[in-house]
Amino acid sequence: MVSFESLSAKEDKIGVVGLGYVGLPLAIYLSRHFDVVGFDLKSERISELSSGHDQTLEVSKEDLSRAEILFSDNPEDLSRCRLVIVAVPTPIDAYRIPDLNPVRGAAGLVGGQIIKGTCVVFESTVYPGVTEEICVPILEEASGLKLGDGFTVGYSPERINPGDKVHTLDKITKIVSGSDEKTTQMLAGVYGRIITAGIHQTTSIRIAEAAKVIENTQRDLNIALMNELALIFDQMEIDTLEVLEAAGTKWNFLPFRPGLVGGHCIGVDPYYLTFKAESIGYHPEIILAGRRINDNMGKYVAERVVKMLIRSRKQVFNAKVAILGITFKENVPDIRNTKVIDIIDELRDYEIDVVVNDPFAEPGETFEHHKIELHDIESIKGVDAVVVAVTHQPYKEMGLDEIAGLCTKGTPLVIDIKGLFSKEEAEKKNITYWRL
Repeated sequence: MVSFESLSAKEDKIGVVGLGYVGLPLAIYLSRHFDVVGFDLKSERISELSSGHDQTLEVSKEDLSRAEILFSDNPEDLSRCRLVIVAVPTPIDAYRIPDLNPVRGAAGLVGGQIIKGTCVVFESTVYPGVTEEICVPILEEASGLKLGDGFTVGYSPERINPGDKVHTLDKITKIVSGSDEKTTQMLAGVYGRIITAGIHQTTSIRIAEAAKVIENTQRDLNIALMNELALIFDQMEIDTLEVLEAAGTKWNFLPFRPGLVGGHCIGVDPYYLTFKAESIGYHPEIILAGRRINDNMGKYVAERVVKMLIRSRKQVFNAKVAILGITFKENVPDIRNTKVIDIIDELRDYEIDVVVNDPFAEPGETFEHHKIELHDIESIKGVDAVVVAVTHQPYKEMGLDEIAGLCTKGTPLVIDIKGLFSKEEAEKKNITYWRL
């Protein structure tokens, strides 16, 4: 079987399958110590990376240009790799059921290339049992090899936080697990070369899978609690952020804040766990309750916009509302599973004219996936209200005055979902202001 020593000596190669937010940074870090092949099915992604550009903004041009990686969309290049790491997305479908097609497809593709002695590691978020119960049979069928004497598998969940330049890959403790002890130790050695924060070994792959899926489930539930508190305090006309600031003076109060919960992790991973739980006969209540609250926040914000228009004596029908930000998170271009769409769809149901700006989102991708045209901020004028949906840095730099200045019909209405600006400042400037 492949060894840490042969990989370190560059006698054997490492393949990374899926060069998105997770796979590309991983490939970059690994290439500083190992011989790496970066594979992606999308030819345009390979061309982009080969030309020194990363549209996800996770890797700088300097790091990308210095990396010695063979970027390829040819599966045969993986046949030269003895350690293959799969980092493909694990989304949910329209019915909130886990979509394992990307993982299944990757397992089949990799299985068709591996030879005896190869180790295949999965980093994609899954529910406990996927690696061994779903991926291994696919690998065996595609390769003609058997787990144990033909190849080994491992699971090391990704912990990438898109857009975070502080908690980078090397500064986050890495969980590793293998189908046998020797594989676990080999993976601990490989990941240990790039992770300065340390390695945590689990006794089974299922434990590692479970650990990953509850990380984001815990965050989802904590944010759901904050969102429910925001709904309650809004009815009581109490400012939620002021309450949280006061409560936060106690040493053990957790600093979660209300907001939209989208993206490809927190808003998705809990459904992997609940799907598995229900398949074994247990109906999870708290997890799904949290999901219901978070999934409905976009609708709630839109309804608040409508109420503010009415209270300001502004006509709702054909009102013009600017939405600032459409990505799922600040300062990243990723629009996958963004909950800003829920606000837009609900406002449009009220026959409101919605104009959207986002300095990070790619216009072509946004229109392709959501049929939404992005507008330059300079072209947005004369709106009835502005919704600051995502706290991108350019909006911080604009400031409250300039954002409120987009409203030229009566008193400016600013809906600041995450509390980017000061309520006191808004009151002094006669801006009708609301935050979640």
